[in-house]
Amino acid sequence: MTARSPRIVIASSGLGHVARGIEAWADDLAAALDARGEQVVLCKGAGAVTRPYERVVPCLRREAPATLRLLRHLPRRLSWRVGLGSGYRIEQTTFALNLVRLLRREPADVLHVQDPQVAAIAQRAGRMGLIRARTVLAHGTEEPPAFLARIRYLQHLAPWHLEQARAGGVWRPTWTAIPNFIDTDRFSPGPGDALRSELGIPAGARVVLTAAAISRGHKRIDHLIAEFAEVRRRAPELPVWLVVAGGWEPETDELVAEGTRRLGDRVRFLVRFPRQRMPDLYRAADVFVLCSLFEMMPIALIEATASGLPCVVNGHPILEWMTGPGRASRWARPGR
Repeated sequence: MTARSPRIVIASSGLGHVARGIEAWADDLAAALDARGEQVVLCKGAGAVTRPYERVVPCLRREAPATLRLLRHLPRRLSWRVGLGSGYRIEQTTFALNLVRLLRREPADVLHVQDPQVAAIAQRAGRMGLIRARTVLAHGTEEPPAFLARIRYLQHLAPWHLEQARAGGVWRPTWTAIPNFIDTDRFSPGPGDALRSELGIPAGARVVLTAAAISRGHKRIDHLIAEFAEVRRRAPELPVWLVVAGGWEPETDELVAEGTRRLGDRVRFLVRFPRQRMPDLYRAADVFVLCSLFEMMPIALIEATASGLPCVVNGHPILEWMTGPGRASRWARPGR
């Protein structure tokens, strides 16, 4: 008698309307499991069903007018207590409640997510006997130790994160470290002339690419614009172009305006650039830059390295572990 294959559900509230690493992870993981013949269901928060294993789970999207109205009218102390304290939390909570209903109709053995609030709600539903699935949180959102301590099945995305948690006394024997992955048949070196031409970038130019949410704060796109403007000021004859590809954030429009004002024709902003075209975009670049000071394990950096690009990153154990042995240098101005 052969053992039954587990039924696996991969879920992401942003899949179908948000372009981030979480959504790419969910889509890639479900596709890889399906290709291996596993019983997999991919639950997403928006979009159309394009593959047999997909399900659309309704939710209040983080930027939807109804979500913004709810944020304006709910008392702040109450909204955070019930999981409705931000647009993203409202999206996760409404998605998770509908996901639990789906899992009651279509039982699964494993639920794998990266949205932390979805994991917390689904885990609670499992403890209450509402669903049978064991919930696994792949930790990609920098949640505090107090939150992680409540998660029974946790996947850290790099050994360093697991070691840090263990050293801090926040650890369970049901926790593990499994890195993100990509399809290296898709992301590989190759010619990118066609996309360069489409973007209006000369064939002989040097292209600096970043792929990240177009925001200040964590992704520091404003710093990249400022540094690139300084390069242009010091060496105006240098044939170098900046390409910024990433998902829309509340600060995106302002950053696009700032970058266009400071860099003119030497910058291309690709907001919500289709992920199926990302392999060609990496091939069109000469170097990849990631400005964030800290990351959990960015999929874009894996894609860039697999595409053969030299990568410029900040000095952090995760980023250095991902890029591997290479040349390190200090690129600060004198005295900084």
